[in-house]
Amino acid sequence: MTTSSFVLRLGGVLLLVGLVAACQSRQADAPPTTNKLYSAMLNGLLKESVPFVSVAQLKSQPAPVLLDTREPAEFAVSHLRGAKWVGYDNFSLAEVEDIPKNTPIVVYCSVGVRSEKIGAQLQAAGFTNVRNLYGGLFEWMNEGQPVFTADNEPTDRVHAYSPTWGIWLQRGQKVYQ
Repeated sequence: MTTSSFVLRLGGVLLLVGLVAACQSRQADAPPTTNKLYSAMLNGLLKESVPFVSVAQLKSQPAPVLLDTREPAEFAVSHLRGAKWVGYDNFSLAEVEDIPKNTPIVVYCSVGVRSEKIGAQLQAAGFTNVRNLYGGLFEWMNEGQPVFTADNEPTDRVHAYSPTWGIWLQRGQKVYQ
């Protein structure tokens, strides 16, 4: 099986999972996204163990602590302004020991799966005000919001993780490293 064939099959499986999930009842607090299929896919993947925050809600609230739970190469391409990189594979609570437990925190990754897992770890460690950005950085970009380089310069480049996941990123320049 070729790589492109595998990617297409995996994409089809993810789409099927999303469509099946769309037929199930959706929890009332799951925000809408710019793409109904993306919402359906998220509904099938996210466990809703960490409360969601939508892009619109995040923009309208006082700035929380933003924790980027992607890997270093992803963060280096672009991230939300002011975000602190904490990673996923090697995440350590030592990265957040200086943050008071009641501080508003928003975790994010590409689509929200990795950030949900890190958010659950934060909750288990006693953090009481943790939210997961629904749809992750992809939805942030899809809604036309800015991302920034390590030099705090605006960019349209986003690390799209892989071509399979990159299908959900509708705006910006996809980067695969």
